[in-house]
Amino acid sequence: MATKHIAVVPGDGIGKEVTAVGKKVLEKIAAKYGHIFTYEEALIGHVAIEATGDPLPADSLEIMRKSDAVLFGAVGHPKYDNDPSAKVRPEQGLLKMRKELGLYANLRPIKLFDELLDASSIKPEILRGADILFFRELTGDVYFGKRERIEDGKAAYDTMIYHKYEVERIARKAFEAAMTRGKKLMSVDKANVLESSRLWRETVLEVAKDYPEVELEHQFVDAAAMLLIKDPRRFDVVVTGNLFGDILTDEASQIAGSMGMLASASIGDGTGVYEPIHGSAHDITGKGLANPMASVLSAALLLDISFGMKQESLDVINAVDAVLKAGFRTRDIANADTPADKLLGTDAIGEEILNRL
Repeated sequence: MATKHIAVVPGDGIGKEVTAVGKKVLEKIAAKYGHIFTYEEALIGHVAIEATGDPLPADSLEIMRKSDAVLFGAVGHPKYDNDPSAKVRPEQGLLKMRKELGLYANLRPIKLFDELLDASSIKPEILRGADILFFRELTGDVYFGKRERIEDGKAAYDTMIYHKYEVERIARKAFEAAMTRGKKLMSVDKANVLESSRLWRETVLEVAKDYPEVELEHQFVDAAAMLLIKDPRRFDVVVTGNLFGDILTDEASQIAGSMGMLASASIGDGTGVYEPIHGSAHDITGKGLANPMASVLSAALLLDISFGMKQESLDVINAVDAVLKAGFRTRDIANADTPADKLLGTDAIGEEILNRL
């Protein structure tokens, strides 16, 4: 039996809907195993701006800091997408959270459930057996470099910057993970053009000397993007920078059939944050159509990584698998042959998962 405190941070759009299902799964696991999980909600993103004028209020950050883990939803709102001049934006809260909590490593498992082979636009014979673990560096790169509008607003620049220690620490995490899997690691950069990527590659090569059992491969990001679609089974563990990782992991969502199936863990040296990789999806907000399985699988990662509850985590994954095996689908992973009584909304698919726990 364990006592843990969890910050629940739904954020914007469908974040509230899917996080509610993830929380119910954690409550069910606590009851099943006799754990005590306590919860406290916090604001971030557009809802925080509306309430306080700040995309990450100080009290929200404090709630996260004092928690054992954070179950997170999504941030973003169309209001800001069409107003590039807005000085305060939801995404600022996300970046600040990552920086303040020291969340420098984003883990994104791309694991295909066999039942969803037909949900992807990629041929099943290419997909079958794909199992990739991405390590995306999260607090460096162009997202955190200096940026400015110049020449009276007619030009702009963003600085892609990496420090050696930033590359080294995430490379070590990726090598350690590779040691527990197939002992294969692909490092993705653009070292033929970018100086920051040359530093990246040099540092990864230095770290590799401490892991002689791991087969290290380097790929330029454009080649890696092509190979993900051409031969996803070639990949095992992948380590890359913030910008490249952002793009490649969204591309890799097609391997799993939908972004609605992909969980992630953002970790560092303190409180970990667990979230689906999809966005706030305001086009379906409030309609009960969102797929909550990425949030549920993020809860499974939370149990495993932050709490060390491997069996409890496996229970959650098996429950999701059982629901898929039973033929239940949300709209994003359904096809023309999905029976009407098997096509469920957010809460209903959540109940099916809970029933199997």
